[in-house]
Amino acid sequence: MITLQTTVHVADLRGQQIFDFFMRPDDATYRRWWPGTHLAFHELGHSAGDMGRRLLMDEFVGRRRVRLAAVVVEAEASRLIVWQLEKGVRLPVWVRFELVDDPQGVSVTHTILAGYVGRAAVFDNAMRLYFDEVFARDMDDHVRTEFPKLRPLLVALDAAC
Repeated sequence: MITLQTTVHVADLRGQQIFDFFMRPDDATYRRWWPGTHLAFHELGHSAGDMGRRLLMDEFVGRRRVRLAAVVVEAEASRLIVWQLEKGVRLPVWVRFELVDDPQGVSVTHTILAGYVGRAAVFDNAMRLYFDEVFARDMDDHVRTEFPKLRPLLVALDAAC
């Protein structure tokens, strides 16, 4: 199993604000978050609730363009979102956002888990061609840069409401 994990603290923001943003995405707001890097983030159809919600995200991570479709497989308001990537079928790749509030703000732990269990784990080596050291370093930099940029955007959105 491949694990890429980054934790970043964002001052003066709450987990619920991030949860709401990720569960009700729209392209224009996503692009405002990080212009030129964030390209698209929207629902693929509508769902009755958070579980099963299908999303499309398109962004640059380093020089690599990452376009993914995902389904929400776990969601706990203000605390946790888990996406499973899909491409026609669900893939053995998950993206987790763990949100932990504290008096100063929120800690966001962004984790990518990719791979198989049991005998199928032999295929993990093929996955390492994509989830290589360069991607891991770029993803860590990306997460450390993007989440602090989210605070001013969400504050501006709250003020506009």
